[in-house]
Amino acid sequence: MARLAPIDPKTATGKAKEIFDGPLAGKHFNMFKSMANSPAALQGYVAMSGALGHGMLDGKEREVVQLAVGSLNGCDYCLAAHTAIGKSVGLSEDQTIEARRGAMKDAKLNALAKFAGTLHEKKGHVSDQDIAAIKGAGYTDGHIAEVVAGYALAVYTNYFNHVATPAIDFPAAPKA
Repeated sequence: MARLAPIDPKTATGKAKEIFDGPLAGKHFNMFKSMANSPAALQGYVAMSGALGHGMLDGKEREVVQLAVGSLNGCDYCLAAHTAIGKSVGLSEDQTIEARRGAMKDAKLNALAKFAGTLHEKKGHVSDQDIAAIKGAGYTDGHIAEVVAGYALAVYTNYFNHVATPAIDFPAAPKA
């Protein structure tokens, strides 16, 4: 049961209504409904997610980061959501599981999943060798900056869901 009361998009007012009717039109997921208790919190999510959606990392790469971090933080809501989103942008179910394990068969995506895991493990204090490894897989400084931003977004949604406990409105992620 949700610990933060979900805001019904049909009865939302003010900035929450603007967001539900605008960037979240047709995407009235339970996490967003709970986040709408603070339109500023919801707007922050929408702004960062939207900006990263136009970045250098492609959809598969963004989802690998979300799945790796969601797994490390034990967020069932995010794992369900990002498994579904990952599949919609071209990850196979096996790849979504691999990303959650932090070990992927695709060498480039593996470097990305490992770097996200390293960010988590080292709380951002990565080594020169960690940077060299992700650059060696073909990622640039810009990509690395976006991985850090994607990591931050994942932590925000993971922790938000731990606090709010919205009902999961996606199919459950397969066992990893």
